[in-house]
Amino acid sequence: MSVNSTMATVSGDFLIVALVVYSLSVLAFAGDFAFGRPRRSVAPVAERVPALATVGAAAAESAESKSAPAETMPELPPSALRAARDAGPWVLGGVGLAAFGVVAHVVAVVTRGLAVHRAPWGNMYEFVTALTCVAAIFFLGVMIKYRAWSLGVFVMGTVVVVLGLAETVIYTAAGPLVPALQSYWLAIHVAAMTLSTGIFFVAAVLGVIYLVTDRYTKRVEAGRASSANGIMARLPGKEQLDRLTYRTVVFGFPVWTFGVIAGAIWADQAWGRYWGWDPVETWAFITWVVYAAFLHARATAGWRGRRAHYIQLLGFASLIFNILVVQTYFTGLHSYAGLSG
Repeated sequence: MSVNSTMATVSGDFLIVALVVYSLSVLAFAGDFAFGRPRRSVAPVAERVPALATVGAAAAESAESKSAPAETMPELPPSALRAARDAGPWVLGGVGLAAFGVVAHVVAVVTRGLAVHRAPWGNMYEFVTALTCVAAIFFLGVMIKYRAWSLGVFVMGTVVVVLGLAETVIYTAAGPLVPALQSYWLAIHVAAMTLSTGIFFVAAVLGVIYLVTDRYTKRVEAGRASSANGIMARLPGKEQLDRLTYRTVVFGFPVWTFGVIAGAIWADQAWGRYWGWDPVETWAFITWVVYAAFLHARATAGWRGRRAHYIQLLGFASLIFNILVVQTYFTGLHSYAGLSG
């Protein structure tokens, strides 16, 4: 089928809209850092300070039993919109702009698929635009669920940088696929890889923030830095970042595993074997092993802190090396996945 040039143009226009709106959301989150109300943590006090929370809860319960009527109902947790509004106009603007950007981004990816009459991730440019879309959607959900407004400037800022590079450095015009890629198992395989890569993208940014926060905390404890740092005071605590990163990797790892399996099935259909130690296959397996080591260390050895995050970031580095170096410069059955489509 021929390329639908109208849809391709619409896709490009919506991607530019998404990039601009994402940039505005980053500015809004940065405005919250500069002018918003201080917020140290995204979790309830009961999660951060168990002892004080227990005492406080007991005191509150005692006071309520004396003053409140018996039929008083507990207050429901605030909705996402109310929580963002209560956090201040900068946060409300940032979340709203990020949500609008996600809608434009989704439209761009969908119309790209309609333009080429296939799944819109057949080359490097399409893969990067799709994975940044997944990363933005996933983080928007995480940010709203955990009230992690202070992380928006970092995660959405990284999405803007990567999406901007895709538009300027690795842009590929809409076109057909080579015969080996014309399989529904390709769509399943690359869809799973795109989803998991977008999720691991968010985990990597959270891991970097954790390492920065951990280093700053240690410097404060050693008396080499002041605790009155406005930026650090707004970030979640180390324990929360550690837990959130772990949950993100746990969510993405089964998707990556399924993607590797789907890739083996596709390879059997395309080349007559499930596994051939192709460079891309090998690095995908190495990435799987590193992330598996991270989860195993957390589950069995009780690893927390910097060591665990170094493993997690090593896994993401392996993933990025596979995408940017192996698929582009190594000769193999995946060589068509380079910058030229």
